[in-house]
Amino acid sequence: MNTSETSLATVIRERRSVRKYDPNLKISQEEILDILKEATLAPSSSNLQPWKFLVIQDEETKKELRMIANNQEQVETASAVIAVLGDREMYHNGERVYRSSFEAGYMDETTMSRMIENTNKLYPAAPIGIRENIASFDAGLVSMQLMLVARARGYDTVPMGGFNKQQFIEKFNIDDRYMPVLLLALGKAAAPGHPTTRIPVEEIVEFI
Repeated sequence: MNTSETSLATVIRERRSVRKYDPNLKISQEEILDILKEATLAPSSSNLQPWKFLVIQDEETKKELRMIANNQEQVETASAVIAVLGDREMYHNGERVYRSSFEAGYMDETTMSRMIENTNKLYPAAPIGIRENIASFDAGLVSMQLMLVARARGYDTVPMGGFNKQQFIEKFNIDDRYMPVLLLALGKAAAPGHPTTRIPVEEIVEFI
């Protein structure tokens, strides 16, 4: 096993869902942006990247958010809470995404045009429920990557689905295009996260 594989294995094994944070530890906006840049290398359906992030660091705002998030302590004590939003209208990203790939030399102009045309035809015609499922799935991928990137940098996280989404939408004036998927606390642990066990993989895997 090479060094990079060992490092990744260590990050995966050391990641814990942490709920007690050092309230004095502050992570800069620049570092949070770096973490998000790495996180957004995650895959997504047709590379449409149907996600948006709201980074909440203001202390008073975190106190208000805590009430929306079922009074979970980590919302207030973490350095930041990152709200991961799913984009129901991800097809609007198509032209920008594929033109960027063309300009980077990753696809030719014919392929670019075909991808743009197919995206503008397929996604708007899909039922809203299907687009929401795609956005939720891809938001999960980018969130998991975000947690691993944070752990690799020595920080801790916990994903939270337990919050009042309608109140969140109203509080932060979230556009109808986006839907809140989860909140993710980011900071430094004041107490270690509880270790957990897993169902033996042999019981949940079938080779065919």
